[in-house]
Amino acid sequence: MSHCQGKNSWPELVGKKGEAAATKIEKENPHVDAIVLLDGTPTTRDFRCDRVWVWVDSHGTVLRSPRIG
Repeated sequence: MSHCQGKNSWPELVGKKGEAAATKIEKENPHVDAIVLLDGTPTTRDFRCDRVWVWVDSHGTVLRSPRIG
């Protein structure tokens, strides 16, 4: 169970363009920064309420549901 504020996942953005998804995420939850990353990019494993990874393919399309963490 998440203790973070606001909306915490965006399954409806799978298949959308990464930058547009990031803009929508930050608009819907002003407590987070959405970070667009190419699938496979190494990231830290810490959980943060103010971060959403937006994983995209080589065409910039969102691959899986962005969520807080």
